[in-house]
Amino acid sequence: MKVFNYVLVAAATASTASAFMGPSAAKSVRPSSQAVPRNLFNKLFSSSADTKYPIMAEEAVMSQKAHGTSEKPVMKNLRWGCDYDTADRICNFNRHYAEYAGYWQTTEFLKNLDNEEKPIKFYDSVTGKLLFTAPIGRSMEDFVKESLSHGWPSFRDAEVNWDYVRCLRDGECVSTTGTHLGHNLPDASGNRYCINLVSVAGEPEED
Repeated sequence: MKVFNYVLVAAATASTASAFMGPSAAKSVRPSSQAVPRNLFNKLFSSSADTKYPIMAEEAVMSQKAHGTSEKPVMKNLRWGCDYDTADRICNFNRHYAEYAGYWQTTEFLKNLDNEEKPIKFYDSVTGKLLFTAPIGRSMEDFVKESLSHGWPSFRDAEVNWDYVRCLRDGECVSTTGTHLGHNLPDASGNRYCINLVSVAGEPEED
C-alpha cells in the first residue's frame, strides 16, 4: 500500500531529523541561514523571476493586531492532530521560526492520506480560508516525496490560492490576514513554498 511506504520513509526521515532537532514537538527552529541568499539569487537570476508569482505584499500585512499578527488565536480543533500551542505561536507570534523539520510526519497526515479527499485542501489555522490545494499538476507521490525530502509540506505556484496568500520581500509566506505560513525557497523548478503544517491545519470556514 502506498501509505505504508510513505510512513516507512517518513519514519526514517523523522528519526534522522530527531537526532538533530530533539524530541520536543513544540520546539521551533530558524530556517537555514542560506534561505534568504538563495531566495534572492533565484529571484535575480532564475527564469521564475519573470513570472507573475509570487504575489507580493507589504510589511503592513503582518502588523500587530488583537492576537499577535492575527485578530484571533488558531482553532482548537486543528486537523491531523496538530499541536495547538505550537500552531498559535508559529502562526501569530513569529516571523522567522518554524515547526521543526519533519514535525508534519509525526502528525496523522501521512497515516490518513488514503482517507483524504484528493486533491487535499489546506485551510488557514486561524481563519479557515482555503490557502493551498495539492497536488495539482503532479502526483500525490511526487508531492509527498518533495515534502519528505525538504522536511516541510512544499507547494508550487499552481497549488497556492492567491486570493489569500502573499509573500514578503524576504521570502516570508503569509496569509492576507496576518498568519505566518512559512517561506518561499525557490529551486531549479521554480518557486517552492515550504509551509508549516500547523499553519494550514484549519477546518474550512463556515459559510
